[in-house]
Amino acid sequence: MAQAVRTRLDEILERCSELAEDVTYPSVERWRAGHPGGHVVGHFQVYFPEELVHAAGMLPISIMGAGSRLEAKQADSHIGSFICSICRTSLELGFSDRVGFLDAFYTTPICDVARNLAGIWGRNFPGITSEILYLPQNGTARHAVAYLRDEYKRILAELERISGRPVEESDLRRSIAIYNENRRLLRVLYRVKRETPWLLSTTEAYVLARAGTVMPREEHNEILRDALAEIPNQPGRRQDRVRVVFEGGFCEQPPLDMLQLIEEACYIVDDDLLVGMRWIVEDVPETGDPIHALAESYLERSSYSPVQHDDRKPKEEMLLRRVEESGAQAVILAAAKMCEPGLDEQVAYQKTLEEKQIPFLLLDFEEKMTAFERMRMEVETFVESILFD
Repeated sequence: MAQAVRTRLDEILERCSELAEDVTYPSVERWRAGHPGGHVVGHFQVYFPEELVHAAGMLPISIMGAGSRLEAKQADSHIGSFICSICRTSLELGFSDRVGFLDAFYTTPICDVARNLAGIWGRNFPGITSEILYLPQNGTARHAVAYLRDEYKRILAELERISGRPVEESDLRRSIAIYNENRRLLRVLYRVKRETPWLLSTTEAYVLARAGTVMPREEHNEILRDALAEIPNQPGRRQDRVRVVFEGGFCEQPPLDMLQLIEEACYIVDDDLLVGMRWIVEDVPETGDPIHALAESYLERSSYSPVQHDDRKPKEEMLLRRVEESGAQAVILAAAKMCEPGLDEQVAYQKTLEEKQIPFLLLDFEEKMTAFERMRMEVETFVESILFD
């Protein structure tokens, strides 16, 4: 049998997949080797204005758990074993000294557990600056943008202290431009996945995006450009498959094996995976006050999520829009176990989809799942019920 020829895209995907799976953060170690004395700042889900860290000459990375690659043995003695897996394994990364390179760690009050995570880090890892970024609870308040601008200024002052250098407006504008390019490339990636899912699967798009959470955005932009140039040359043909939207990956990320088994039965044409990277859906203005532009964009040029409350973005309507714009026929509503925001939204989404007579399937998951046979049967039965209805 002839051996399959490896393509340039295969090489890119393999590299990105390794980065997504490796909890030793080799890309961070490479960056530090090239930046002696450089500082690394970690942040928890869902959204963090990485432009502030980048402008200070530091490397921002996402701390989003360890999947099935790490047991929360030490973390469970410091945090409840009944809470979500992503918080427990993120803490375990600290106790196992896998993120000892961090100079600072930030989280946001997206839920009770995340709100307390910074305090737990601060008590147990005193060498790491541990803080909460207080995003506005009421996005429609008259002074929400001004409040968030001041909060960003507070964070920036801490970053200047850590880096030992002032951050100029020109530094911020340069970082905003680099991140705008990253968001544009991710929008193109998602358009390709939506329009030609037989050329780019969700798992492939996912690892391409996730690689950006552990490397400089300039490097990630190059990877995305290379991948997008190669995708049209891939072999593949359109199949008669059900098109679905996957909703529920806004914080804890489902295992890749779970996404793969879903894709064996249907096309996932849109999702909310790694939504923090795509939170701002338009370019951030590169003129004027850059901190104000970032704050305004978080509120005015942003997506939706169960952990942001904004009456202008009713989540049920936003989900329906995602279904319509992607040409989806059905929705998979997933929620991480022990995730109160995600499980609450499932109820609201379910009611709306029933009213609109849009087929949906309810799933729950944990990042550390390794057995999927029952879920495979549920997904296959669901797809068949649509095909043969």
